[in-house]
Amino acid sequence: MNEIQEVVERKAALLETGDAKAILSHYADTFVEYNLAPPLRQPGDGRDPAPLEAWLAGFEAPPRREVTQLEITADGDVAFATSIDCLTATPRGSAESFSLWFRVTLGLRRIDGRWLVTHEHESVPFEMDGSFRASVTLQP
Repeated sequence: MNEIQEVVERKAALLETGDAKAILSHYADTFVEYNLAPPLRQPGDGRDPAPLEAWLAGFEAPPRREVTQLEITADGDVAFATSIDCLTATPRGSAESFSLWFRVTLGLRRIDGRWLVTHEHESVPFEMDGSFRASVTLQP
């Protein structure tokens, strides 16, 4: 379990460096990705840093990601991890930063002796009052 925790926490810490290749080194060559931005499913190619680099370029500096409430379940060469994460960043051209809490589920597999992310799902709850507004002000 410690190896998996290290992968999750290291991947989050690497975000602050802005090093897309280093972040992607924790992913399988192909993976399933459902992140916060459209479309509904992102193409997950762990060998291509361009999409992550483009996303990082939208900020004044690389974002900071905090992993909280991490829970890991593992059996053999398969594991999943859930957490509540906080992303803090300043969009390019903005004077103010934002913080956004969101839910994360990772699927991992041990491949050639290394735990790698094979599935990533991020989401924010939305209001069920008919407005369908994302609940971006929630905090744990």
